[in-house]
Amino acid sequence: MIMPHAPCLTVTPEPVVRLENYFQEPYNLAVATARTCYSSRVISPGDVGRDEQAREQRDRIAESTYKAGHHTTIQHPTFQFVLEKVSRQFIWSFLHAHPFYNSEQVSQRFVEVKPEHFTIPPLEDAARAIYLKAVRAQMDAYHGLCELVEPTVRAEYRRLFGARDLEDKRWRSAIKKRCQEVARYVLPVATHAHLYHTISGITLHRYRRLCQQFDAPLEQRFVVQRMVDEVCKVDPKFMALAEDPIPLEKTLEYQALQSLHAGSANGTGSRFVDAFDRELDPYTSKLVDYKVHAQETMAQAVRSVLGVPPGQLSDQQAIDLVLNPARNPYLSDTLTLTTVSKLSRAMAHPHFTFKKKLSHTADSQDQRHRMVPASRPILQTHFVADRPDYVVPALIHATPEALAAYGEVMATVWRAITQLLELGVSHEFALYLLPNAFPIRFEESGDLLHFHHKWVQRLCYTAQEEIWNSCREEVLQVTERFPEIGRHLQAPCWPRSQAGIRPYCPEGDRFCGVAVWKLPVAEYQRLI
Repeated sequence: MIMPHAPCLTVTPEPVVRLENYFQEPYNLAVATARTCYSSRVISPGDVGRDEQAREQRDRIAESTYKAGHHTTIQHPTFQFVLEKVSRQFIWSFLHAHPFYNSEQVSQRFVEVKPEHFTIPPLEDAARAIYLKAVRAQMDAYHGLCELVEPTVRAEYRRLFGARDLEDKRWRSAIKKRCQEVARYVLPVATHAHLYHTISGITLHRYRRLCQQFDAPLEQRFVVQRMVDEVCKVDPKFMALAEDPIPLEKTLEYQALQSLHAGSANGTGSRFVDAFDRELDPYTSKLVDYKVHAQETMAQAVRSVLGVPPGQLSDQQAIDLVLNPARNPYLSDTLTLTTVSKLSRAMAHPHFTFKKKLSHTADSQDQRHRMVPASRPILQTHFVADRPDYVVPALIHATPEALAAYGEVMATVWRAITQLLELGVSHEFALYLLPNAFPIRFEESGDLLHFHHKWVQRLCYTAQEEIWNSCREEVLQVTERFPEIGRHLQAPCWPRSQAGIRPYCPEGDRFCGVAVWKLPVAEYQRLI
């Protein structure tokens, strides 16, 4: 049975929300944009608040446009927040679960996690003790794994970079970060992050309306309300028309889960997980749907842009014109000009859908590719109490002592979560203990235009291991079906080499040590 959270105050420590920057006069600006549509001149924010008569008209227009659904007017004002002491679970489940935001967030790959930096949900004494004990075990395992994998990482660095002095501060730091990258898999999704988070006014309104959702509604409500409060301090009228949050029990997701999981203590999770994994095997990301005429449609789009018939430009020539970096300079430009180039936008027509399984920590990076949308799950429906379920990084597999310690802490975490659930703790709170390694099972779709950007960037050997591997699998499957497209899909050093841009590797000191631009994707392999 899926139950709503119990009424309570907040998580501890309380998240910190600060409005760092914002558009001046956001309410007046929104109305000014609306009035400009019906004016022979541009209406300024000062115009709509000039006097009492103007302000009365302003308020009427604001209300009417909002009620009519003309919400693009409140998209113009933008708000930049600083968020601290927020959980990774909240960020993954809510903040980054849609395309309309921009965030710059502290990296667990490159910044060491401190033992006290995690969210504690409101729990009774016995449950709180179980929760804190499990978190301590995860934090201890994190530091232990950093030490256990370090010899393996050093040996691989020595193989790749024989001329480097690994005692040099730069390279000792690089080795440490690689160790942290895999050790973080044991950390709970309750672990804190801090970030800049920038959204438009319409997104803030949507946040308020739908802030109470699985998987962390308490934390979401708290943070969103603080965002609203911060905006109201600088412009009380901007949120005056905001609608109340939809109660959790009234949301579509809650009602669907109530009917589908009613009477089942463990839901249907185990059957779903087993079926999903059988269908996925042996892939991490499996191509399950695509436009069968992708190449032909893309080629015709190129010809339509140029106004030429098929006899003048063949399908192969048309595709090569767009995807060959030696011919299309936008492909090696760091500003990703392909999204605004007329010819490059022919890549918008091929379309692909993948069935995927990535760890929570890898998917937190994958979901940042906002123009390749996915339908991510409600985590409690995928949790199976009696069966630890987690992804194991290659470095852990390659280090027997680390693999043993890794398995032990996962068993500890599952026992703790099960104990909390048996005490009557809600899934919302118990699942804060889930490790970063917990698998996210989902479907992801997108067009070639945006997959191309993702694939090229994430095929770099410095990319996170899982997302790198899933992109490699995706490119190989696309290439098998569409060779004229696939032969142009390689790591970011390859387009630069084809375009004659030096150095081929754009990563500087972070160079992976391998001449990847010389390799076909089928031969890509890495340990670190």
